[in-house]
Amino acid sequence: MSFAKFTMAAVAAIAGLGIAATQAQDLPDLGGETVVVVTENAYPPLQFIDPKTGEQIGWEYDAMNEIAKRLNFNVEYQNTSWDAMIQAVSDGQYEIGMTGISIKEDRKEKVDFSDPYMRSEMFMLVRGDEDRFDDAKSFAAFEDGLVGAQPGTTPFYVAVYDVLDGDEANPRIKLMETFGATVQALKSGDVDMVLTDGVAGKGYVEASDGGLKLVGGPLGSDDFGFIFPKGSELVAPVNAAIAAMKADGTIDALNKKWFLDYKLGG
Repeated sequence: MSFAKFTMAAVAAIAGLGIAATQAQDLPDLGGETVVVVTENAYPPLQFIDPKTGEQIGWEYDAMNEIAKRLNFNVEYQNTSWDAMIQAVSDGQYEIGMTGISIKEDRKEKVDFSDPYMRSEMFMLVRGDEDRFDDAKSFAAFEDGLVGAQPGTTPFYVAVYDVLDGDEANPRIKLMETFGATVQALKSGDVDMVLTDGVAGKGYVEASDGGLKLVGGPLGSDDFGFIFPKGSELVAPVNAAIAAMKADGTIDALNKKWFLDYKLGG
């Protein structure tokens, strides 16, 4: 997103404040109930631990806190690993899950999704001095090249099916527990490439002082959504809040804050 695009969105939002105010008044009131929201805290800038303060912060925290404010509910945040999250929400251990979860048909068999709040495109994140490959085709041809990925995530599946040979057991994919671990492995030279959402990747590049860069073009796109146990009565209210936040410019403001203004690592 360019700053010009954000400015135009902000102007449009200001022009439509009357409509947005009406929409806000029409939102459901959940009466101050407590809603348990689970996340992984491993996908900056969507959700992560601030290295300076130790606090849980990010785009999704700001968005969920705003949704809670508009719908009048209290949020209790809890944490779990990515590989346990979808099943845990499906089992009703948590009422909402958020961690940059791509909306996919097979996942809809276990959980309900909110409407999309963000569109993600995958890009190749490499070290700043990388000159052995510069796109997916040349990386695939570079037989010694290793990619770091979390199993079961969009970057993993894009690496398997859009970059390599479709073999989920390909030894060139080094599996790691968190997205942050894949980036650390890239920095240390243990892997040669990591796939990341473009906006998050730009944050890493800006914070790296030349140590990292993005190469190649976008490799597919996904919509992100919050997840709920099947049949959850929270889906419709949350969707209404997301729609209102898109209409009044709040989503655009969050995008600017976390993807343009915030520098990962300080």
